[in-house]
Amino acid sequence: MQCGLSGCEFRRRRRGSQLLMAQCQHNLSWKLRRALACIRRNGCSRRQCAIICCLAVLLLIALLLYSRSLASTLHGHGQPVNTRPIIGILTQETIFEEWELHGSSYIAASYVKSIESAGARVIPIMINLPEEEYVKIFNSINGSGGWIDDGGIVDLRHSGYAKAAKIFYDLALKANDNGDYFPIWGTCLGFEELTYLTSGELLLTLTETEDVSLPLNFSQDALRSKLFRNIPKDLYDNLSKLPITSNFHSWSLSVENFTANEKLKEFYNVLSTNSDGTVEFISTFEAYDYPIYGVQWHPEKISFEWKIAPGISHTAEAVYAAFYMAEFFVNEARKSLHKFPDTTQENEALIYNYCPKYTGKIFDQMYFF
Repeated sequence: MQCGLSGCEFRRRRRGSQLLMAQCQHNLSWKLRRALACIRRNGCSRRQCAIICCLAVLLLIALLLYSRSLASTLHGHGQPVNTRPIIGILTQETIFEEWELHGSSYIAASYVKSIESAGARVIPIMINLPEEEYVKIFNSINGSGGWIDDGGIVDLRHSGYAKAAKIFYDLALKANDNGDYFPIWGTCLGFEELTYLTSGELLLTLTETEDVSLPLNFSQDALRSKLFRNIPKDLYDNLSKLPITSNFHSWSLSVENFTANEKLKEFYNVLSTNSDGTVEFISTFEAYDYPIYGVQWHPEKISFEWKIAPGISHTAEAVYAAFYMAEFFVNEARKSLHKFPDTTQENEALIYNYCPKYTGKIFDQMYFF
């Protein structure tokens, strides 16, 4: 898996310091035991005993000060880390009559499970809220790995989903420009929404990519990217050689349309492409200057959707890839220090207040709102 938030070198130094302090403690304890045994055997004056005890206390204080200083030095190499990240997933309008019986909007439970499996909690972000409510939510969560992370069929310009997505997108750009780290992740429809929000145009092309598993054609920049620069070699090989990415989309951003659009070219670094045999399309990208990531494929389906479909691989290699993507984004969210005003508001917002419903069709389980 990934080396960690602060890198392998930091962890090696930390382990080394722990071993050094443990050895110092062992040596000091051994020397004190010898000194006390000598005193018991030979006897000593009160003044000598007092001097020995004072020296022992001074040594212990020096060791404690050294250990705290070393720990401070080591941790100073990294940024503050949020160990309780919360990611918001944007709901979207229900599109089938049978779903409308349960609610007017939904989130596929697989997105929630994917985020939780990597160590973050989730809140649902409802559509059609006043903008000031979205601002409050933005300042309370640590990433929108789900504000735009739900697959589906909605209008990319005028739906409640699209309007909320634009608010969060604009807030994220402004926050990051001001040094307030806030990551965004878009999957499938979310990827497509990102292309519209950045370019201001609908540039998608119909492709034959519904229910198909594909390997990724990595770009030359992939291994230098934020998303893939720490990817283990075996995982990189698996993704580039095995058909383990789940594709369930009818619309794609073609390489041709991407290349012809200056706004997209300047904003996004293409990390992988794919083809349906006729059209070559972008399958993974990340923003050059912002923590914004998009995948046209579905990592979350691999581990948490179980309908029998050629587009969903459940191999160990596929699950490995899915977890890598979830872990990467959650680690990005750990860099955000946003938080709720108090624990009561936090607890009331969490997805735990809702129960997923088994549907067993497009998604195995869904949250309805």
